Amino acid sequence: MFKKILIANRGEIALRVIRTCKEMGIKTVAVYSTADADSLHVKFADEAVCIGPPPSNLSYLKMANIISAAEITNADAIHPGYGFLSENADFSRICEEHDIKFIGASAEMISKMGDKATAKATMKAAGVPCVPGSDGIIESFEQCQEIAEETGYPVMLKATAGGGGKGMRAVWKAEDLKEAWESARQESKAAFGNDDMYMEKLIEEPRHIEIQIVGDQYGKACHLSERDCSVQRRHQKLTEEVPSPFMTKKLRKEMGAAAVRAAEYIAYEGAGTVEFLVDKHRNFYFMEMNTRIQVEHPITEQVIDFDLIREQILVAAGVKISGKNYEPALHSIECRINAEDPYHGFRPSPGKITVLHAPGGHGVRLDTHVYAGYSIPPNYDSMIAKLITTARTRQEAIDKMKRALDEFYIEGIKTTIPFHRQLMEDKAYVEGNYTTAFMNDFKMKPEN
Repeated sequence: MFKKILIANRGEIALRVIRTCKEMGIKTVAVYSTADADSLHVKFADEAVCIGPPPSNLSYLKMANIISAAEITNADAIHPGYGFLSENADFSRICEEHDIKFIGASAEMISKMGDKATAKATMKAAGVPCVPGSDGIIESFEQCQEIAEETGYPVMLKATAGGGGKGMRAVWKAEDLKEAWESARQESKAAFGNDDMYMEKLIEEPRHIEIQIVGDQYGKACHLSERDCSVQRRHQKLTEEVPSPFMTKKLRKEMGAAAVRAAEYIAYEGAGTVEFLVDKHRNFYFMEMNTRIQVEHPITEQVIDFDLIREQILVAAGVKISGKNYEPALHSIECRINAEDPYHGFRPSPGKITVLHAPGGHGVRLDTHVYAGYSIPPNYDSMIAKLITTARTRQEAIDKMKRALDEFYIEGIKTTIPFHRQLMEDKAYVEGNYTTAFMNDFKMKPEN
């Protein structure tokens, strides 16, 4: 087992990893930018190393600084959390070259699954259902036109290096294809330095449902049920739940088997998710694979009583997985609390938290790194907390979430707590009748 793990991340996920490491008797090293000197992950780690100024490219994305921090503290493993370098093949490779265990996928695995076109071809070979469309990168606009005609409108243009909704364009008719092709490529080039595109059939009334998987170093994988992540704004998830209200036992069995097949086909090591689009007829199609822990992992932990971070560490240390496929015994919902103003277009609201009262009680979990007196820097993602409620039924989990949100007081900044409180009263949401287009019609009621 590892003696010391450096967490190459910040905020709540860094704190989350530190907690499990402490329970396992493993020493921890926090890294931080000067903007995060007062963050809780810095205070609770056994050691902390400043790795640079606030900009991510000078701190949390600066591989040389992180490797140096690991070497001077004698860390024998690095946990990357999510975001930043968690799916960076070069970083995984550099860790290996420095004899530091990267708690995540290998460089080869990240490269194979990180490029969406390559990932799709791999999944097709594994026998996993894929959305109809191009077989790989589209070489020209003329080829783009041909594929669109073969696939049938509507289609979705996607950047192979995409993420966060950048480089994506829905096209409903042929005369709009040229403009979409050019603007998607320009956006992708600006965001990722790569304008390669591929195309898929646009799935109507889709749900975004992901299957949590874990694979070990011996070629075995298992799944830990699904998460419904369909409530999104600009392709960013707002809330998630497990089990999905759209799920059936038959569909879970089929999707779970496909996800395990995918993981074992590529001999995947670590925790990850196989993400699917599910249409209104419950046909499911591979969308992408995330080769890291997910923001929403706590709801899976809650419904099956399982520590996913602990499992990541054990697998990285060479321990075999149980091989069991899990069924959710409870219902759990996660609301992402962001420092944003939902009454004014979800604009960012960094600043100092003057008052914070955290909710509690049976079935309530709060993952956060903030506290009263903490100043939220403007340099990073605006998520400051994850509020999770767990109960025997979906309705009980919703009722518990409403109560917990009413108890959650944060002053000094604007947050998305009012949005989530209104969401829990929304008729379509309460009935489980939502798709990825849900937020197109959702309107905030006036502020009291």
